[in-house]
Amino acid sequence: MENTQIKAVITTVAVIGGGSWATAIVKILSEQNLRIHWWLRNTKDAAFIRKFNQNPSYLSDVEINPDKVTVTTSILHAIEPAEVVFLVVPAAFMTDALKDLPKNALQNKIIVSAVKGMLPERNLLITEYVAEDFGVLHEKIAIIAGPCHAEEVALERQSYLTIASENTQTAQLVANLLTCAYIKATPFGDIYGVEYAGIIKNIVALTCGIAHGLGYGDNFQAVLVSNAMKEIENFIQALRPMPRNLAQTAYLGDLLVTAYSQFSRNRTFGNMIGRGYTVQSAQMEMNMIAEGYYAVKSIYAINEKQNADLPITTAAYRILYEKASAKREIDVLRKIFV
Repeated sequence: MENTQIKAVITTVAVIGGGSWATAIVKILSEQNLRIHWWLRNTKDAAFIRKFNQNPSYLSDVEINPDKVTVTTSILHAIEPAEVVFLVVPAAFMTDALKDLPKNALQNKIIVSAVKGMLPERNLLITEYVAEDFGVLHEKIAIIAGPCHAEEVALERQSYLTIASENTQTAQLVANLLTCAYIKATPFGDIYGVEYAGIIKNIVALTCGIAHGLGYGDNFQAVLVSNAMKEIENFIQALRPMPRNLAQTAYLGDLLVTAYSQFSRNRTFGNMIGRGYTVQSAQMEMNMIAEGYYAVKSIYAINEKQNADLPITTAAYRILYEKASAKREIDVLRKIFV
């Protein structure tokens, strides 16, 4: 649908979330002539940023521009003046973060999800959640996909973003906001395919980490990632069928950077599981959320109805939620991969 009027010039945005990706998005947006209202739940971090212009907990080398960025712990104060709202809270905590908002608080705004996960209690995409619970029109919803790690944004290394929306104007507008000297943001039309692919690639990266923790090397990981592309296609085509080229950056590129990068929290989490950590101990040791842990349960549940062939997701689910032997489950994958 293309009949909704999209404002051509944006002056004020809100960023909801205080983690590394939220900090990176604030940095990118600060390259534009914008007023940025940044909401953080952590009052100590918010006070530190106001005083020292750095996030003490994430990407602490990033300088926050106080002339452009207003830090607040009131989510309403952040959202009310904003024309575009970037949601950058981990999916598992999204409903809690937005629970005090009036139901019309997000209407008439462009909502951009930078979350690579699903609401675990409802198995909903973030885009579905804001549409269903807050009445946001689909034409005013967009998502940010990679391939892009926050740590490389902090270093201003060349990075690429995919901005997907049902509305081409919305996708282009958000892409313009996120384009700068070190970021190329490209508008894209397949919002559901990109969003689901971004979720499943976290499950794949987590499984790659498990395999690595068990002692498997690059050769096996290459085969695992190759087979993962078929798994992503099987799931997305069963749920949202349409012609797609999964070799495009929005799908394959995002998978590769998450599966192979030293910055991938999902791969790190999986590596700890493969080395013998319990889920609880791995979560306690990490200072960031591995979205793949929650996503695998949602994708597995959705697929009980779709019945697509998802051996990697099934293996990860059995390891994480049924306490199956990681060694045995990866060995099963080893035997069926081609």
